[in-house]
Formats: sequence, structure tokens, C-alpha cells
Amino acid sequence: MSLNKNNFLFYFFLLNTVFLSAQELNTGIKDSTSVQDLDEVIISATRTERQLSSLPLPAQIVSKKDIQASNSVRLNDILNEQTGLITIPDFGGGEGIQLQGLDSQYTLMLIDGVPMIGRSAGTFDLNRLTVGNIKQIEIVKGASSSLYGSEALGGVINIITERPKNGFNGSLDYRIGTFNTGDLNNSLSYKKGKFGISTFINRYCSDGYDLDKSDALKTVDPFYNYTFNSKISYYLNAKTDIYLSGRFYTQNQDYIPSETLSGEADVNEWNAHLKTSHKYNSKWHSYFEFYATRYKADEFLDENNGNRFSESSFNQFLVRPEFRTTFKLNDITSFITGFGLTHETLNRTDFIEKPVFNSPYLYAQYDGNLNENINLIVGLRYDDHNKYASQLSPKAAIRYELTKKLAIKGSVGYGFKAPDFRQLYFDFTNSSVGYTVLGYNALTTAIPRLDTQGEIRTLVIPVSEFENDLKPESSVAYNFGIDYNASSKFKLSLNLFRNDVENLIDTRVIANKTNGQNVFSYYNVHKVYTQGLEFNSSWKPNNQLKISGGYQLLYAKDKEANEAFNNGNVFARLAPNTPSVQLSKGDYFGLYNRSRHMANLKVFYTFEELGLTSNVRATYRSKYGLFDSNNNSYLDVHDTFVKGYAIIDLALNKTFFTNYQIGFGVDNLFHFRDTQNISNIAGRIIYGKLNIQF
Repeated sequence: MSLNKNNFLFYFFLLNTVFLSAQELNTGIKDSTSVQDLDEVIISATRTERQLSSLPLPAQIVSKKDIQASNSVRLNDILNEQTGLITIPDFGGGEGIQLQGLDSQYTLMLIDGVPMIGRSAGTFDLNRLTVGNIKQIEIVKGASSSLYGSEALGGVINIITERPKNGFNGSLDYRIGTFNTGDLNNSLSYKKGKFGISTFINRYCSDGYDLDKSDALKTVDPFYNYTFNSKISYYLNAKTDIYLSGRFYTQNQDYIPSETLSGEADVNEWNAHLKTSHKYNSKWHSYFEFYATRYKADEFLDENNGNRFSESSFNQFLVRPEFRTTFKLNDITSFITGFGLTHETLNRTDFIEKPVFNSPYLYAQYDGNLNENINLIVGLRYDDHNKYASQLSPKAAIRYELTKKLAIKGSVGYGFKAPDFRQLYFDFTNSSVGYTVLGYNALTTAIPRLDTQGEIRTLVIPVSEFENDLKPESSVAYNFGIDYNASSKFKLSLNLFRNDVENLIDTRVIANKTNGQNVFSYYNVHKVYTQGLEFNSSWKPNNQLKISGGYQLLYAKDKEANEAFNNGNVFARLAPNTPSVQLSKGDYFGLYNRSRHMANLKVFYTFEELGLTSNVRATYRSKYGLFDSNNNSYLDVHDTFVKGYAIIDLALNKTFFTNYQIGFGVDNLFHFRDTQNISNIAGRIIYGKLNIQF
């Protein structure tokens, strides 16, 4: 269902009955919405526990209640419903997150505070993560390299999973839906005294779907995957504890790109995380973490006669020890310092070598109240590296409480993203088309080799221009916000943001080949910015009803393109067989795949007498452009755009005998699809769900 601006208002303010009820499962913890709102604690923003309501940074929490209420099964489903976030499909069928108009490669993905890897083309595929054992999701917007280093240029998303709970607890959850999609979760937890252990198993499978019946390809091929997660906690004494976590993910997918070719794609990933903490006294606390992870993806295609047509592999490994200390001077002032080492390798098809990255780092942060109304956070991180220039990443944030109900806050920070392995070491030639893509560090040896083989016709860029190192992409992020808590029932917040990105890494033609194709490589060129505003509000008039909504206005543009339009250097043919006309500043739309407007609305309602909970959730995305249709190298208002659309989901859940729950829901109620442009929206999905707690 495609929407224009007028009927969008109708759907955005559509009120329907909704869900938000959760049961206490032998935890002995009081669980009312009002208490939860007051006590929401976030860790990712400062790497210390902070109440979300008092934080001077733009951040939000998605609670376990909200996740369970939606009946969602994968992380992309949840993040799509958050203000300022949208999942974008890539060419490999995965989905990455766009945050404040910045691409997936600029948002650092964490699980329990440690980084996840496996970005084969810059995108972290959110479909890899189940939500079955997630305790909460923390989203920090704005450059966060002062604490997290590379990839945190745009922000951080931290997935925090459940820990062992007191006593014996368990759950079994199964959801089945359209496309024969099945999601099975089983979790067990036991904790007594000093020892606790938990296990979690998820199986997710689907027959896939096909949006375009005119060809032999399926949009998403059949697949199945498993996630195993186990945690052990042990308290040596009142001051020292040990925590150990292990996670394993595996996926197999059939792959049939044509009638003459077939194959498989296999993904295997494991994470191991050891953490110890010791509390010396009421002021000093130290932590040591050792984290290791490997992501391995293999793919092959065979011809009908059994001959191998192609194969590829991707094998990335990361290990990171880190030590940090917190010093709490008093109830309102604390310091945190830390240092560590990131060691990373990648063995990949079409690489000139097996690269090794080593990056020692250290950081420090002050978090204190200058008086009863002002909170100040100042942080700084230094990253050394064996392959690119060292980086110094500062950040500052301040919050001023004007009244008990009204506060203003602002932050400024520096973020960076190091050139990835692909941008440095790629050496790939497409066997069917004939073009070549070279990493920056591969170019100085590959070009002479191709020239000797008689494949180079013209050298467009001298090889000497690639003697210096490729620079990291960097950004300065500004955020200014207002929080207004009229009462415990009504809250709203407004955030203005701007991200100035420099040294953006892009591709350019390096040479022309004798076969008529080109040689491409990577280089630092663009300066872009994203700016706009975000608005969030929530209203809970009683224990049965809760309504929340959010809106983002975004302008994302290339500074050189702005200058070209301002100077009248851009032309376009507005109709066939007509002369080109000069375009003005107002004709420039901006960067590709960015929508000017995005919004969400969620309504939760509980029928207490019936033990029935319900919800309706709506998201809206306005038009956006995917390519330059009038061939002037820019996205202008005269190009062809993907039309704006709304997605409406609803869910019902009924509880029986305290520990049994059945659910029913429809995602994408009005069966919106765009078979040409949007591959990650399959159409209407109807599902049923069973949950058993014990």
C-alpha cells in the first residue's frame, strides 16, 4: 500500500487496540510499567550504569517487554520500528541498519558490550541475530569513537542478552507463519548461591520467497540456521565475580541463481567472552575482559554436469583483551579509564594477501555533576594502528535541568571508521563482464601486472597517487536535545542532529582495460553531511493503554554536489527529445536511499479481565531515490523515486493458567510490496505462536 503525504497522516495517527502485559517468571521483581520507566538503566552510552532519563546523550532502550509484545523473531524487525532507524537490504540478501542517515558500516554492533564481525561488503546483516534471549537493546546515536573506536562513527547498538536468574527457570517458544517460516526458542536457567548457568537454543528456517516471478531467481532462497548461547556466572566472594559466555551461529542456504547453476552458502560464527570484575572498595572497581570471535562464510556454485563454476570464502578472526577501572569519587562524580588491544585477520578469496590488523588503544572519561542541575561527560580515546594513521577521538556532553520536568542537553563528538580489509586488499576481476576492482594497497602491484599481461589500454590515475595510506573516514557529530516529562504518564523529547563526514571512501576509475571495461579502486574524496531532527513521545493514561510515536526529518547531502547545483553546473533533460535545462539549488535531493521523512506509531492495550493483550505498530517511510535516472550523476527531484509506504503490524496474545500463552499476528497487514526496488519486504505475513514458561 503506497501512501502520499495526505493519507499518511491518517495512518500515522491511527489508533487501534494493542498489547503490553508481561508476567513475572519467578524473579521476585516488581514489574509495573511506571517503575520500569523510572529505573531504565543504560550501559552502552558511558560504559557505566546510568539512568536513561538523566543521560546527556541521545540514546534509547528497547525493553524485553516491547520485544515480547511485538512477537518479533529477528533483530531487524525490532530496529525498523525505532525512530531514526531503517534497515536497508544489500545485494547479498542481508539487511543493515541506517542510523541518522548514515550507512550500516558506520554503526558499531555489539553483543553484551563486545564487537561483532562479518561485514563481507560493509554491511552487518541483522538477520543473523535472534531476539529470543535479548534482555534489552541499547541504541546510542552520534559519534561514539571516544569509547569504542572504529565503526562507531554514527553510533552504537548494543544487544544485551539474558543472564542466569535465581532458581530454575525455563521457556519454550514456537512461532510458525507464511512462507513456512518457523522460529523455535528454548531457554533454561538455574542460579543458586554463587553459581548460575543458562542455555539458549534457537532454530529459524524459511522456504524463502520470490517477489519477481518473471525470472528463475528467488528473492530469498530457502535457509535454516541455529543459534546456541550459554552463560556461566560465579561469585568467588562478595567482591569478585567471573562471567563466561559462548555463542555459536550456523546457517545453510540453498542457492539457485539460474537454471544451469546451483549451490550452497554456509555461515559459521562463534563468540567467546570471559569477564572478571573486582570491587576493591566503595570507590574502586576494575574489570578484565578477554573476547575472541570468528566469522566464516563459504559459497559455491556448480554447473549441471557437476563441474565447479565458482567458489568463495570469507574467514575473519578477532581477539581483544581489555582492562578498565572505574573510580567513583562520590555519588555524583566518577572516572573510567581503560586500555586494550584489537588483533584482527581476514583470509578471503580475491585478496592479495592475508592482512593482519593490530590496534592498541586507551581511553578515559569523566562523568560528574557540576551542581545539582548540570551533568557533564568528557571523554577521549587514542587508537594506534599498524596500517593507518593514529586516531584521537574526543567527546563532550552536557545536560542542564531547567526544572524537574524540563531539561536541555547537547553533545559533540568525533568518530572514525578505518578502511576495511576489502578497501585495502581486494584483487577481483569479474569473469563474465571483465571489470576489475582493486584495493588501495593492492593497486601498486596489480596495475603493473595487468599492464604486462596486455590488459591495460589507458591509465587514468597515476599509480604514484596511491603511495600514501588511505585515510580513515571521520565525522564530527553534533546533537542538541530537549526532554520534557510532564508527568509519569506523558513524556516527549526532541533532538536536533548533524553529522559532518570527511574522507568518505568511494570508488573511482583507475584505468581503462583493452576489453572495454574499467579498473576501479578506492580513494578518499567526498565530504557529506546528514542533519535533521528526531521527535519521540509516549503517553500512558492508565495501566491498560500506552501510546508512543516518533518522527525523523532528514537531509543527507554531498557538499561538492551542493556546490555544483549552487554554481549552476548541473543540467538535466526533463522530458524525452527536449533540450537539457539548468538545475538550481532546490533541485538537489541528496544522497541515495535516504528518505526525508520517517515515522512510527505504537499502541498497546491490555484487556485484564480476559488475560488478553494486543498491539498495533505502524511505520512510515517517505520517497527515496536509488539511482540517477536522468544521467547527470546526481540525485535530483526530477529523477525516478521509490514511492513512500507504510507498514502496519498487529499482534494478539492470550494467557492461560499463568504460564501458557498463545499468540496470533499479522505483519504488513495491507500486503505492501515493491517487487522492483525493495527486496526485504515480502508482503503480508500471518503467524501463530505458542509460549510455555516453567
